[in-house]
Amino acid sequence: MFVRTATAADRLEVRRILDAALLEPGDVERRIDDGDVLVAGDRRGGTEPAGESDGSERVLGTAVLEPLESEPGAHVGAIGVRRRHRGRGIGSALIDRALEREKRLTARFDDDVRPFYERLGFSIEPIDDHRHRGVAVAAGFV
Repeated sequence: MFVRTATAADRLEVRRILDAALLEPGDVERRIDDGDVLVAGDRRGGTEPAGESDGSERVLGTAVLEPLESEPGAHVGAIGVRRRHRGRGIGSALIDRALEREKRLTARFDDDVRPFYERLGFSIEPIDDHRHRGVAVAAGFV
């Protein structure tokens, strides 16, 4: 599996994943241009060195990050994984890479995805009866 910063060539796949998950994180194209979108997937042949691609990569998941203005880190604006590839650690790998890069992440989410954020170590508090907010901080980050 790979996780990397999305490029302009990934725009269509990122949009397809987000649309299939019914997610609307705003101006995704600008976020890609700003380096704030991560993609994850696999390599069909599995032989290319990390960071290189001969076009055989399959983008299976994406995370859209929104830089925080008043505090360190980023907000997870959206995270999506192709339905038939869920449960394989792709979403976790995206969050792990985002946390490694940003050192602090915030997220807002519904009840149905709360277990995902709990498994990843987010501190969670309720917003209302069905929504929550969470914060995760990288080890050693103050």
